Amino acid sequence: MAFRRAGITTVDEWLILMETKQQAWWRKQQKRAKMTWWSRVGLGNLSQADVERNTTMSEGLFFNVATGYIEGVVRGYRNTLLTGQQYSNLAQCETIDDVKLQLGPAYGDFLADLPPNPSTSALADKTLDKLVSEFRYLQANATGSLSKFMDFLTYGYMIDNVALLITGTLHERDTRELLERCHPLGWFETMPALCVATNIEELYNSVLIETPLAPYFKGSLSHQDLDELNIEIIRNTLYKNYLEDFHNWVNSHSGVAGSPTAEVMTEILEFEADRRSINITLNSFGTDLSKADRQKLYPSFGKLHPEGTLMLSRADDPEAVRIAVDGVHDYRTFFDQTGMGSGSNVGNMAGGSDEGKSLEDLFYQKEMELSKLAFTRQFTFSIVYAWVKLREQEIRNITWIAECIAQNQKDRIGNYISVF
Repeated sequence: MAFRRAGITTVDEWLILMETKQQAWWRKQQKRAKMTWWSRVGLGNLSQADVERNTTMSEGLFFNVATGYIEGVVRGYRNTLLTGQQYSNLAQCETIDDVKLQLGPAYGDFLADLPPNPSTSALADKTLDKLVSEFRYLQANATGSLSKFMDFLTYGYMIDNVALLITGTLHERDTRELLERCHPLGWFETMPALCVATNIEELYNSVLIETPLAPYFKGSLSHQDLDELNIEIIRNTLYKNYLEDFHNWVNSHSGVAGSPTAEVMTEILEFEADRRSINITLNSFGTDLSKADRQKLYPSFGKLHPEGTLMLSRADDPEAVRIAVDGVHDYRTFFDQTGMGSGSNVGNMAGGSDEGKSLEDLFYQKEMELSKLAFTRQFTFSIVYAWVKLREQEIRNITWIAECIAQNQKDRIGNYISVF
């Protein structure tokens, strides 16, 4: 009855309420302790270090009560990621079977049912299965703010899946076949319901009702926008709304704002927003996308916002993009290393030495640096996000090495990103 009077209908809402009350109680006790301390030794003797130490203790106390177990599990997962030496061993393999054997200790039963000399796509699918299995285990044990945080991690994959279903519907393909191509982390319970749509308007209405992405559609897109020419605009619009929502949540939610999670995730999300703004600009050259429409696709936060994104919206060539990002050291360095603005093109994992890396490669490297740094912090949800990104890079590395072996391109096999 007390739950009903308080307007609480789920266990997660109760946990969030308890978390908020615990934090309020601790602040009250901390204030009392400070007043007692001040009365004994004087206000001037309480150092900033004492205050920060007490704050850290309170963060650790309540964080570990709710999510300490999951943090320990994730740090254990991080320790199973492949190291530089293991990648070197993989690069020496002669066949995909050799790769499978080398991955045995790390991936175990997930590779057990692969046939002899499997395809690289089959190998990649099995490595992805491990990520999905571990993520689902964490998600099943997450409560309160962490549960919502992990939901946010899946929304990006949901956007890709919905875009795939929209494309299939436009081409009048059987959307049930497309379900097999959807990313498992972007799967939601009502996704099969989207398959009953026979036209784009029915699919649009289903998305608004049946998926967690409804808020990102409302007010931004109508069913008239869902055509083949606009599919990438749709995807980028949804991502923009998603990133802005995620950024706002980590900086305003009562259980997260002001915490190490907010600090780390703000930096990560700002980088992601900037990366998308730069890529959207470069990919728009030579297309019918107007500068005004391009600007609407930029997230409204990040190190480049607002001056840098304004300059990006006016850019006509890669040199103008380089000038727009000149105020951010990392991005300026990336353009200098790739020669962007001097006639070079943007590639995806184009092989070669460090000097031959593409802009996309350097963005991936930066993402891995931020993810690795997240594990140096304590009492933060961000390590879950970081672990997912690190594992995804590991899957890309394994797929790249296996593909080079399958195509006998051993001279390009070293173009992977080893983090540990």
